[in-house]
Amino acid sequence: MLDLLPQWIRDGIGDDVAFWIGYLTNGKHLAWYASVQFTLFAAVCGGLVALVLGLAAAAVRNSAPWPFRMVAAGYINIVRGVPDVLFFLFFPLAFEQAMEWLASTQVCTPETLALNTGQWPPCDAANWRLTTFEYLIMASVSLGIVYGAFTANVIWGALRAVPHGQLEAARAYGMSKAQVLWRIHIRQMWVYALPGLSNVWLLLIKATSLLSLLQIVDFVTWAQRLGAANFSRVAGLVHPDWRWQYYLVLLVFYILLTWISERAFGAITRRVQRGMPIVAQEAM
Repeated sequence: MLDLLPQWIRDGIGDDVAFWIGYLTNGKHLAWYASVQFTLFAAVCGGLVALVLGLAAAAVRNSAPWPFRMVAAGYINIVRGVPDVLFFLFFPLAFEQAMEWLASTQVCTPETLALNTGQWPPCDAANWRLTTFEYLIMASVSLGIVYGAFTANVIWGALRAVPHGQLEAARAYGMSKAQVLWRIHIRQMWVYALPGLSNVWLLLIKATSLLSLLQIVDFVTWAQRLGAANFSRVAGLVHPDWRWQYYLVLLVFYILLTWISERAFGAITRRVQRGMPIVAQEAM
């Protein structure tokens, strides 16, 4: 990048500034900046999956027949009790091996299965080689399943906080159970749910730092690599251990995401409170 500047500019900015411009714009640093998209993609897609699962599980737990309520309650309680890292590793690995087993039933011959006895995948043809995008999809689903349980618990509590008088009034007007649920109950529960959902969202953002566990070279992985002591055959020691400086950048990055998220949830809260002064006052 520095080579693109005219010589008189390079001479005028000095050696130190020239070094930092060249260092911070080299290929590895550009890859580091670009890896932010992996973190944002996993956070947004994981949040959407969590919201869908949370709404479904909370709605089922609130008003479905008791067998379905038991299933929803089991999902919420079990997943909330499993450490994030454990489930984050379990689901992608289990899904990948399930797909490889399914493929092995179609493409593996008895001879190849015999050659790979005790190994995985059962044969080379069944090996499911994933790209970074596919790992991102599985990471997003994993985050969505884990934080969908927390989301469901928040939404379930918010549904129970909606005044029952308004639900009874909707039924008196002839609305069906589904209409009462989606047009009245869920519409008004957002005021009560948004504070808790904002906390779940911030926890999900922090969990995106686990992407490197799925072989995704993300923002955190690049910071660790670039911060480690760097040696060159030509120049020798390029820089010593700078990891704390790079981790400081990560700290600022996540604080910035938190600040933006708080402003966004504040705007959403003001929006959903429009037309519902009674509910808004109770929530406050």
